[in-house]
Amino acid sequence: MRDFWNHRYSGEQYAYGKNPNNYFKKVLKSLKPGKILLPAEGEGRNAVFAAALGWEVFAYDFSEVAHAKAMALASEKKVSLNYQIASLSEIEFPNYFFDAIGLIYVHFPDHIRRSNHRHLEKLLAPGGDLILEAFSKNHIEYQQKNPSVGGPKIQSQLYRASDLEADFKSSKMMLLQERAITLSEGDFHVGEASVIRMHGVKN
Repeated sequence: MRDFWNHRYSGEQYAYGKNPNNYFKKVLKSLKPGKILLPAEGEGRNAVFAAALGWEVFAYDFSEVAHAKAMALASEKKVSLNYQIASLSEIEFPNYFFDAIGLIYVHFPDHIRRSNHRHLEKLLAPGGDLILEAFSKNHIEYQQKNPSVGGPKIQSQLYRASDLEADFKSSKMMLLQERAITLSEGDFHVGEASVIRMHGVKN
């Protein structure tokens, strides 16, 4: 998978654009800045946006190419990031360290999804915010009509709202909904999509 993502990010253009995800942007602007973690952050569009709002940003991704482009974007926008080349199993932060976690199109396969989500939730301080947007199980139908919309092509890597609610059982759901949206994020998220949007607050 590392080779796939290094190739995806190898173009001169930013694969998913330089602008933040719309849902992430909307929720984050409503919160008081603190420390935020962005797993599998790719080329840095959401991390750079958060940093520009005054957040202390921590991010990781196992793609070296993504890391390089994220740091270039941070330099362009004159912000700083704490960005590691790593996977979830390799990062080390104390429990309750973060005030927010943003999971934007971070798709774990079923067999590790629950354990990874629960691990991430432990890193969140009480009262901290979880912001998630990801493709739903129904997204396969949209992909069949328009491959350019992107997203995993394997059902086990797509999400159900009920599974996410169970994964993040220590958080109160302020929003948890599946909906159809129109994506326009770079070259690889373009068109109608079925997504799940979640905003949880850690108990």
